Amino acid sequence: MFNIKEAIIVEGTYDKIKLDQIVDATIIITGGFTIFKDKKKIEMIKMIAKKTGIVVLTDSDRAGFLIRNYIKQCVPAEHVKHAYIPEIEGVEKRKKVPGKEGLLGVEGVINSYIIEALRRAGCIIEDIEKTKADDKKITKTDLYEDGLSGHTNSQELRKKLKTELNLPNRISTNALLDVLNTLYSFEEYKVMINKIKGN
Repeated sequence: MFNIKEAIIVEGTYDKIKLDQIVDATIIITGGFTIFKDKKKIEMIKMIAKKTGIVVLTDSDRAGFLIRNYIKQCVPAEHVKHAYIPEIEGVEKRKKVPGKEGLLGVEGVINSYIIEALRRAGCIIEDIEKTKADDKKITKTDLYEDGLSGHTNSQELRKKLKTELNLPNRISTNALLDVLNTLYSFEEYKVMINKIKGN
């Protein structure tokens, strides 16, 4: 397992599942072509890009390049790295038939190809043991204790927080946790929670 400083932008859920097995990083899903209409998600990607940088890791087919080029137009070049997987013919295990172009996507290529693509893109890759142990991360327990999950009004409170941070309302609680840990320190998070609760 490797720690990647930059947030990784992928196309879909299965790409994220694949990456979660290989790297410790913030992984943002574009939702395929829905990114073209999702202004809040693009704004979120811009915020993250400014804070940590992003690396775009899309499939090597036409659709992947359309999404990659759209992000490239939206985010300043100095905050974006591009990782490319090789064009390999095949079908992902979960599919019965190949995609239009017959190429494996991010979810289908072997792990070493992904790590090599991230290295070639110039990502900052560290062994997990070398990461700072003293950086307090926001956890699911914190979200629960602060009322953002597991309580009757949690959804309403999460919505207030997302509005306060100008984040898409549709991002899941897990994605929210990733974004919070990428953009804010634990102390900044606590200040925001007090603000939305009116404390």
